[in-house]
Amino acid sequence: MGVPFLATLFSSLSFVAFGLAVFVDPFFVAEFKRYGLASFRKLTGVLQLVGALGLLVGFLIPVFTVISAFGLSVLMLLGFCVRLKIKDGFVKSFPSFFYMALNAYLFWYYCKALG
Repeated sequence: MGVPFLATLFSSLSFVAFGLAVFVDPFFVAEFKRYGLASFRKLTGVLQLVGALGLLVGFLIPVFTVISAFGLSVLMLLGFCVRLKIKDGFVKSFPSFFYMALNAYLFWYYCKALG
C-alpha cells in the first residue's frame, strides 16, 4: 500500500462524507446559501459522490480514477474560487485548496501510470 493508494482511499472516503453531508447537514445548507449557490448544493453533493465512487472503481478500472481525480480537482478549484470571491480567510479556504491539490496529484499520478 503506497502513498497514491492511501491518498486515493482518503480522498474517496472524504468525498463520500462530504457528499452525504451536503444533503443532510444543516451547516452545509447554510454554507451554500452563504456562497450564493443554494441551487447548486444537491448537484455538488452528487458530483462529490460520483467522484468518490469513481476513485474507488478506479482500483479495478484505472481510467475511472483519472477521470474522477480530474473532476474532483476541477470541482475543488471552483470551490476554492468561490471561497476567494466571498473573501473567506485562509483557514476556511484551505480545505478546498488541499483537496484540489490532492486530486490534481492523483490525476497526474494515474495518468502517468496509464502511460
